[in-house]
Amino acid sequence: MDREALEEKETVRMEAFSDGVFAFAITLLALNLRDPAGSGVSLSQGLIDEWPSFFAFVTSFVSVLIMWMNHHNMFNYIRKIDRRLMLLNGVLLLFVVLTVFNTSLVANHIQESDANVAATVYAGTFFVLAIVWNGLWWYCTAGRRLLGQDVTEQQANTITRQYRVAPFSYGVALLIAPFSGLASVAVILAVAGFFAITATISD
Repeated sequence: MDREALEEKETVRMEAFSDGVFAFAITLLALNLRDPAGSGVSLSQGLIDEWPSFFAFVTSFVSVLIMWMNHHNMFNYIRKIDRRLMLLNGVLLLFVVLTVFNTSLVANHIQESDANVAATVYAGTFFVLAIVWNGLWWYCTAGRRLLGQDVTEQQANTITRQYRVAPFSYGVALLIAPFSGLASVAVILAVAGFFAITATISD
């Protein structure tokens, strides 16, 4: 097996591992949902009362799904890996899985007096995740160390500009969170919409 084929095989292995973590995170999100009929109210009223859980679930599910799509697209340009990339990718996946815990925080506290604290933690996690994501992409593109030979500078620069939207937008969500938890979560959902569009176009 030549060097290029070996490098491609290693890249596929890391992407497969990442896919498994994304799938695991999405599965765990559903565990925050429960049957509200057992809380002493009618099913219809229970479902209405559970709207924070559904809202947080949908927001996080869509966000994780879009992150998976963009992660997949990113590795269409990354053709080699090294130990530093493996570490950065692992840190990225850590924050993806942490989304599950933060979703439960938002769902459980969005109607409480400490809703803004939960939203701040939620937005803060996405903000750090965006920083790590941009750092990972910067590491791969610096000196074109891990990019494929057929990847043009224009393609790399376009993705770089798109990725910069995330830390700025999540930073806005983080600033809003202490004042309005719902507005902060809505900004995060809007960011997911933006990257859904860019992921589809770049495909």
